[in-house]
Amino acid sequence: MLASTTRRRAVLGLLIVVAVPLVLAVTGMAVLRADYLGTPSASARSAGTDALWMGHMWVDGRRTEKDLQELRPRLTHMRDLFVHTGPYGPDGRLDPNLHPKSRDFLTWVRAQVPGVRVLPWLGQTVNEDDQGFLDLDDPATRANIIAGAREIVALGYDGVHYNFEPVPDGDASYLKLLDETRAAIPNARISVSSHQIEPFPGAVTGWNAVVGHGKYWSEPYFRTVAERVDQVAIMTYDSWTPLQTVYGGWVARQARKAFALAPESTGVLIGAPAYHDHKVGVSDYAESVEMAAEGLRLVISETPREDTGLALYVDFAATEEDWREYESSWVRPTN
Repeated sequence: MLASTTRRRAVLGLLIVVAVPLVLAVTGMAVLRADYLGTPSASARSAGTDALWMGHMWVDGRRTEKDLQELRPRLTHMRDLFVHTGPYGPDGRLDPNLHPKSRDFLTWVRAQVPGVRVLPWLGQTVNEDDQGFLDLDDPATRANIIAGAREIVALGYDGVHYNFEPVPDGDASYLKLLDETRAAIPNARISVSSHQIEPFPGAVTGWNAVVGHGKYWSEPYFRTVAERVDQVAIMTYDSWTPLQTVYGGWVARQARKAFALAPESTGVLIGAPAYHDHKVGVSDYAESVEMAAEGLRLVISETPREDTGLALYVDFAATEEDWREYESSWVRPTN
């Protein structure tokens, strides 16, 4: 009898362990699906304030001016180009030999797409042993990072675009880096790739407990970052959403939160996944440029915002279908 009771309790405990996450997941998807309800207004479309993350080949000699000429028709609504120019070394130093063609690229852009801002996309490389993360707590490392930023802006870039991952929620050293960067290059633009905003209460704590490093930023921390920069580009991809409409709701939720939290003086870009090697297989089905555009269109229909747009990730992985979706769902939507 005692053994039977013990078995029943064990089975019940197992069912609870399985059922609770399942119920939370289903509930979360239902909420995100509801976030996608509605019809965008006809005026909810690109305002020519979009951005494109671009690969390292543009500044290391593998791409030429002819390549930019071929890409130019797709840049008509881009205001920012984030060209991969790093990475920083483990000590925060930026090797100029990594981007020997920076001046050439800037010359091409100024001639072919005048008015577009060009920012170096700067981050770090992490190997399989998790080596390479920059220690932003170290003043010397931050000083090296800022020295590299100052040097690359002196080449003619319009500012910097930082992309450090992961940055734990509440990380004070990252805020110090942003403040110190602003002091070092006061007349240059500071743009950052942002972690996703905590979608539901407890997501930051829960994710960190299971995975061990940050994927989300709390609303207060996102606001604090946004107050220190000129522009945030939220990496809304790799969401782990299994359905297209749920991903559309995910993007809409991220945009609504960002609009409410970021100062009007800070530009808000929504990352659109123009790549197809997602970490989770279902994301290749659910996530697309089209659904990112539809999610953002819903939000700007409700809450118009001047300084916002899509940021496509990334030029070297974008397919013809990705570019078609960008054009038909965002630049010239039919509804």
